[in-house]
Parts: sequence; structure tokens; C-alpha cells
Amino acid sequence: DLRGRLLCFQSENKQRTKKLQQNTDTVFFRDGVRRVDFVLSYVDDKDGEKKQERRRAFEANLEKDGLELETEDKSDSKDQKTYFLKIHAPWKVLATYADVLKIKVPFKTSDVPHGQDVPLECLSHPFRLPEHVMRPEPDYFTYPFDKTKTDFFLINDKDTFFPPSTRNRIVYYILARCPYYKEGLKERDKTGIKRLLSNGTYTAAFPLHDCRYWKRARNAECESERFNLYQHWARFLIFYKEQPLNLIRKYYGEKIGIYFAWLGFYTEMLFFAAVMGVICFTYGLLSYDNNVSSKEICDANIGGSIVMCPLCDKKCPFWKLNSTCLSSWQSHLFDNEGTIFFAIFMGIWVTLFLEFWKRRQARLEYEWDLVDFEEEQQQLQIRPEFEIQCTSKRLNKISQEMEPYLPVTSKCARFCLSTATVIFWISLIVACIIGVIAYRLAVYAAFASIIKDPMRKIQLVGKFITPQLATSVTASCINFVIIMILNFFYERVAIWITDMEIPKTHLEYENRLTMKMFLFQFVNYYSSCFYVAFFKGKFVGSPGDYTYMFGPWSKLRNEECDPGGCLIELTTQLVIVMSGKQLWGNIQEALLPLIRNWWSSRKGRHHPENRYSRWEQDHALLNFTQLGLFYEYLEMVVQFGFITLFVASFPLAPLLALFNNILEIRVDAWKFTTQYKRPVASKARNIGAWQEILNAVAILSVVTNAFIMAFTSDMIPRMVFLYSYDEHKSMRGYVNNSLSVYNISHIPERNMPEERDDWFGNSTTTCRYRDYRYPPGHQKQYTHTMQFWHILAAKMAFIIIMEHVVFVVKFLVAWMIPDVPTGVKARFKRERYLIQEYLHNYEVERLKLQLSASFLTEPQSEMSLPTDKHETLSECL
Repeated sequence: DLRGRLLCFQSENKQRTKKLQQNTDTVFFRDGVRRVDFVLSYVDDKDGEKKQERRRAFEANLEKDGLELETEDKSDSKDQKTYFLKIHAPWKVLATYADVLKIKVPFKTSDVPHGQDVPLECLSHPFRLPEHVMRPEPDYFTYPFDKTKTDFFLINDKDTFFPPSTRNRIVYYILARCPYYKEGLKERDKTGIKRLLSNGTYTAAFPLHDCRYWKRARNAECESERFNLYQHWARFLIFYKEQPLNLIRKYYGEKIGIYFAWLGFYTEMLFFAAVMGVICFTYGLLSYDNNVSSKEICDANIGGSIVMCPLCDKKCPFWKLNSTCLSSWQSHLFDNEGTIFFAIFMGIWVTLFLEFWKRRQARLEYEWDLVDFEEEQQQLQIRPEFEIQCTSKRLNKISQEMEPYLPVTSKCARFCLSTATVIFWISLIVACIIGVIAYRLAVYAAFASIIKDPMRKIQLVGKFITPQLATSVTASCINFVIIMILNFFYERVAIWITDMEIPKTHLEYENRLTMKMFLFQFVNYYSSCFYVAFFKGKFVGSPGDYTYMFGPWSKLRNEECDPGGCLIELTTQLVIVMSGKQLWGNIQEALLPLIRNWWSSRKGRHHPENRYSRWEQDHALLNFTQLGLFYEYLEMVVQFGFITLFVASFPLAPLLALFNNILEIRVDAWKFTTQYKRPVASKARNIGAWQEILNAVAILSVVTNAFIMAFTSDMIPRMVFLYSYDEHKSMRGYVNNSLSVYNISHIPERNMPEERDDWFGNSTTTCRYRDYRYPPGHQKQYTHTMQFWHILAAKMAFIIIMEHVVFVVKFLVAWMIPDVPTGVKARFKRERYLIQEYLHNYEVERLKLQLSASFLTEPQSEMSLPTDKHETLSECL
């Protein structure tokens, strides 16, 4: 008896193991024929009765819509708690909704040859991928599906005619609009899978990956596209290879494909900007020894003999000019003649980038059948939330059908609340920036008060850090922390107010959220850089007449720039904020998901005996939210702003961005392939509102870089001195020329340092400060000299000339480079012509068959008039 029980137990165990092995890595129902197009998961909990009632109603309505369901019991799941509902869309459902959504499908193999994109094939061969990966399917002529003309399309097998990405898109369209109220009870808010997920009725809803990413599927009918994507795209060691954009589009949909196409193109263009930036930086290094100004500052007989006026009240002592020796050398690396050329180059580069991207985008629109994807398709993507919350209806003048709409009064009220919220948060950012500026002013005095030896030693904190640099670094770090905190809160606020506005379509929702988020990010990330570039050191005043941030009572005197200029501080600010953001972003994107899924991924991969079903493996992955791609775009556009708006201060910014983006592409690919559930495929013709944002940033960058070169850099004052005031054309004496003289006895008591015993015993009676003013004793003492006005005129002339030159070149380049390549236009016209011809021939043949069939069904008595029938047929044809 015991032996029999043991044999029975072994038999049951073998059957269960066989069942698990059959479920492993499969995307089919138990019959092995019907494909799993979507999976819903749920668990039993304390509110089980209510949720079970919702599920029964929802699933009953799904079956009414024609979907086929199959449930996996919790006893078969890994945790013994989760049920999995598998959904299959049969041909009838797919055909109906493909017709509704106007999905383009193939009807004839394309005979239009591909343009040759790579002229030197042998040189590009190491960077190319296998042809079956780059072009996973042949090119077809496509046409919107019509279920009444199924014989018009290339339908060899109805089970595989619609690819998995199209199937899951159709099923999700049904799930998002399917109600879960009982028959006869119409409750508008009880509609859609989103609400069922939010109230916990279902725990997840996702389409399946076609296989494990590290191993091909056992079933030959599975495409194993996920495996190909991992092998040829998601591994970092192949970072130099091109991206399989067609395979990405086929597996994830056009919207994700467009993002990676844009990111790859942006990274390619960054290479040229990075090379030019390295050349500019190298020029600064090579001309290091020829920097006469820095030599004079560091010279003990020149810089060591020049006594500078205190930089703050009471706490700051008099100091010697050679204390800024190191920062003046550092400034020369970025503030030299090559910087002007680089700023002009970047103004032209950004135009070339945007224009060539339009051409690349036009080519993708043609190749991916997005040319006719216009507003009527977008209108079919009305958000379920809009349909549910907008109870008012009106007649659509175009379709002559009743449609939901948001009344004007409600729309205005929501818009006012949204605008007020955005203004409040932007004001909060400005207040935080003002707080950081106040910190800079206060902490400089604290750093300066630490140093009590004003004459005998160089004024240093540590060995190499001046109080100015220490203040700039600490303020930048604090500012970065504030940026991250405000960013965390505002993301949620922006989503809330956008939801509150109830946009009609998904496209409108994304565009509104994009504008709100970028406006906030623009102020949040760039305001501190704008302060250092255009305000610091510009409104200081002069000894005896200093300007204070909140008035004299605040005792917070406005900051001054180093004798070497403010450009090095702008460089410091840019490096800390830009690098910190990229580092933090990579940690969030790569490290945190890796830590979260490390154990489960390692267990599933290295212990093949633990085999779980495809839906269980995907259920353990992270959700890719509807706004997941939005954050990827936002991160890159903010980076684009850093490398264009302030690039004149840091020529190596494009190089840092290039390294980051090479990593970003593979990290994003790795996340999509290994860490995320398969997203629902969706279409997009272009990058949307981001295109207009990039254009606005590109135009603004020309202005900001011109002002940086004119007012933040010292290049214009040096050029004016060299060509107008330096008789020997050697730049000797520039430092002395750029510093004005002030009589120490004229400095008010409130501006004098507290400890000044050594100074009264010293023979020095004057101090120097950065400005162009007449010395004491002159008829116009302490007023601006004529050189000041010469320099100001030169700065304004430089801004006007640089802006006009760059803008003229920009518009000329934009005019010369057509948005749509000529080859693409010709191929598109050819395809349109062939489609119309083929469709005409099809209709003619169809009419012939109908008329022939009518002949056969005519009564014998009417067959005595064959002539009339032939005439009728001729007229119809």
C-alpha cells in the first residue's frame, strides 16, 4: 500500500512538472493554438466579494465584446495567491477594431527600392547589425484595414496577420472602454481597466513578452524578438553598434521607436559638438603659458603688490590680488579666444541638428506608415477619463454624432486653477533661488572671517580653494539638493493639475503635461545658472556706494566677481548641476531597478529547474507607466538646454552629454528589455511638443551665449584694451588697467573690516576694485571713465553682430535643407500612385465578379436580352 501511494505521488509530481514545463516560456492558451494577447492578475483579499462582483461583470462584458478568456488558478502560481486571467482576441474582434482604428496593414509587397543611406559600406560595417535584425520583416504597401475587403490584403494566416504589438493595442483599447456594471445599470464612472487597477480589483494588466531575454522561445511560432533585442541592442558592450529601430518599432510600437530614433540621432550629432568642444578646450591648455593676465596676477611684484578692497562688510579684510592666482589660470581654460568661435559654432550646430532631425523623422514617417496618421486617428484615442467625467454632450459638426464635451465655464475654472498653481510653484522656485543667493552672500562673509591673516599669506581655505570658489561650490550643491526636492513634489502636482483639466485626447494630455513640466524644470534647473551668468557682479556698485540685496539694513552686499571674471563660477555651477542630474538620473534608472530585481532575476536565470509561466515571469517585472517615455524625453531636453544655453562657459559639456547618452541608450534598452513589463504599443508620428520646445531653446541659446560672451566673459574688455589702449599689443598692463583705485580713507565705517590694525600702520592708502572709474583726486573721481563706455558699446555691438550672424546662418541653413528629403518625397508619391492603381484594379475586378454572379442568378426569361446586359456591364466598367 505504501509503495502504491509512493508511485501515485511520483506520477502526480511528474504530471505537475510536465504541466509547468508546458507553461514555461509560452504565450499561448492551454490548447497551444490561441495566443495570449493580454494578461490580468488579481488576488483574493478582505474586500473579495465586491471585487469579485466587479470582475464577474467586467469579464462578462469582455466576452460579450468577443474576447476569449482563460484563468490560471492561484494554486498553479508561484506565490499560491495570484490568479492570472489570459485574454485572446479572435480574428473577428481583431478585424472589427482594426477597421475602427484604421490600422494600416499590408496588401502588396513593396517594389520601391530603398535609398542608400550609407555611402561607404565597408567603413560602416563594424557598426552595423545583421540584416534580419535591422529589417525583421519585408517592406509592404499598406492601406487602412477594411473588414469588408479582406481579400484585398495579404492574409496568409489570420492568426499571424496582425503582429503582437497591434493585437495588444487593440485589446487594450477594448479594456480601457469596457464597463464593469451589471446589465441594465449604466454607471459611467464604472468603466475601464484603469479604474479597476486603481481600486485594486486587478493588480496588473500587461501584454506578454514573447520569450525570456536571455534565451529563445522553445515554440518555433514565437518570434523571440525580445531575445534579439537583448542580444543586439540592450548590452553595453555593443554601444558602438547602430540601433535596430525597425525591430524596436515592431516590438514596442512607433511611439517608443521614435524616442530611440531621436535619442540615437541626438547622440550622433553630439559627437561633432564634443569634438569641437575638446578642440576649444585643448586650445586653452596649449595657450596656457601665453596667458599674460594670469602671469601678472600671480606675479609677486604685480599681483602681490596690489591691495584689493574688502569683498563684504566688516568680516572681509583687505586682500592681495595674487590670492586669485589659481582661479585666474582655471578661467583661462574656458575663457579664451576659442570660446567665441565655439559659441558661434554651437549656434549653427543646434540648427543643423534640428533640421537634419526633421529629415530623419520624415524618413521614419514614410518607412513606418505614419504619414497619414493625422488628427482623425488621434481623435479615436479619446481618453476614457474624458468620456467618463464629461457628462455633457453636443453634436459634432463633422461626424454629425453626439460626443462628450467639457463646458466652457468648467474649462475656464479649471484653467485658472491650473495657472494659479503653476505660478505658485514657479514663485516658490524663485524664492528658493533668492534664498540660495542670500546664503552665498552670508557664507562668503563666514569664509572670509575664518581667514585672519590678510597680508602675510594668500587668502585660502585649505590650500587651493578661495572663499569665492568655496562659496560657489557649496551654494551649487545646496541648489542641486533644492532642485531635486522641488522636482519630486512638482512632478506630482503637475500630473494632478493636468488630470484636473481633463484633456480630451492622449496627445492633448501629454502636450499639456509637457509644457507644465518643462516650464517648471526650466526655472528649476536653469535659474541659478542665469543668476551667475547675468546678475552676479553686474550690480555691485563701488566702494562707498555698494548695492545691497534687500537694502542696506540687510547687510547682504551683492556679490562681486573674481578679477579673472565670473565665467569660472558659471562653469562650476553648470558642472555641478548638470553632472549631478545625470549621475542621479543614471542611479535612479539603472541601479535602483537592478537592486530591486537582482534576487528574483538571478534566481530565475541561474536556477533553470525553477520554471515559471511566462505571465508569472512578466508579472514580477516593473510597470512601464503611460508617462514613462515622458520622463525620458524630459531628461534629455533638460540636458539639451544645458549644452546649448550655457555652453560658452563650458566647452566640455557636449562631451559629458555624449558619454551620458551612450550609457543612456543602453540603460534604457536594458530597462525596456529586462526590467519592464512589455508596454502597450502606441503610435506617434513625431516627438510631439518636444519639437517646439527644442526650437525655442535653440533660439534662446543664441541670445544667452551672446550675452555670456559679452557680459560674463572678459574677452570683450581684453579685446578693447588690446586694440585701443595697448600700444605694444602684448596685453601687458591689462590687469592694472581693469582695476580702479579707491582711497581707503573714503571708505565708510560700515564697509571697513573689523580687524584693521595692521592696515593703519601700513603705508598703503588705496585699494583696488573691478571697474573702470576715475581715481581719487581726479576732477570726475569715482565716475565711469570713457573706457567703460567703449567697452559697453563693444559688448552691445558684439551681441548684435553675433546674434545676426548666427540667426542669418540658421535661417539660411534651414532654408537650404528641406524638411523632407527629395528621395522620400519621390518614394512616397510613387507608393501613393501604386496604391491607387492597385486599389482601382481591385475594385474593377470585384465589380466584374459581382456582375458575373448576377448573370448567373438572372431568371431564364430575362436571359433573352444579352445585348442590354453587356451594355450595362460596359457602362459600369
